[in-house]
Amino acid sequence: PVSHIMTPKDQLVTVKEGESNENIKKLLHEHRIEKVIVINDDFRLRGLITVNDFTKAENNPNACKDEHGRLRVGAAVGTGADTQARVEALIAADVDIIVVDTAHGHSKGVIDKVSWIKKNFPNVQVIGGNIATGDAALALRDAGADAVKVGIGPGSICTTRIIAGVGMPQISAIDSVANALQDSIPLIADGGIRYSGDMAKAIAAGASCIMVGS
Repeated sequence: PVSHIMTPKDQLVTVKEGESNENIKKLLHEHRIEKVIVINDDFRLRGLITVNDFTKAENNPNACKDEHGRLRVGAAVGTGADTQARVEALIAADVDIIVVDTAHGHSKGVIDKVSWIKKNFPNVQVIGGNIATGDAALALRDAGADAVKVGIGPGSICTTRIIAGVGMPQISAIDSVANALQDSIPLIADGGIRYSGDMAKAIAAGASCIMVGS
C-alpha cells in the first residue's frame, strides 16, 4: 500500500505560505533534508522548496523574476487564425510577455495582432518583430508594442535572406531602428552574435539588450 512508501502526515516537515527564507533554511538544516513542503491553512499542498532553489537564487542574483519569485516567461505567437485563442490561453496561464514573432515584422498581420493584444490585454508586455528599419519600428511602437525585435537574416541558422531574398546587415538595422525610436521603447538585437565583440557592437549601435541562442 501507499502508506508503506509515503511519509506519514505527522512526520512531514512543512512550512506555511509566506515563511521567511531564513526559517526555511533552518528547518532544512535541522532535519537534514533537501526539500520542504509548503502548505496553506487547510493543509493543502501549495508548493515545494528545495535546497537547489536557494542555490540557484544565490548563483543567479540577476534572474528576472515576478513578485512571486517565479522566473518571468515569454511566449511567441504568429499571425495565424488561431493566434487570438493562443494569446488568451497564454495569458490565462500567467505569461509575462507575448512576442508577435515572424520573419517579416513590418506587415499588417503583425501590426494588427500587436494592436489587438494591447487593446484587449493592456497589462501584458508585447514585443513585435522581426524588423530591420526605422519605419517598421515606428509602426510597431504606434500599434502599442512595448519593445521591438531587430534582425532579419543574421542568425547562424536563419534562412530568411536566402529564401525570401530580403534582409539587412545587423549593425545597419540596429542603427536605423535606434535612430528612429530615440529610446522611446527598448530595441532587442536578435541574431548575428557569434563572438563577444558582436555584443559590444550591437550595444554601441543602439541595442537595449541582446538575444542569443539557436
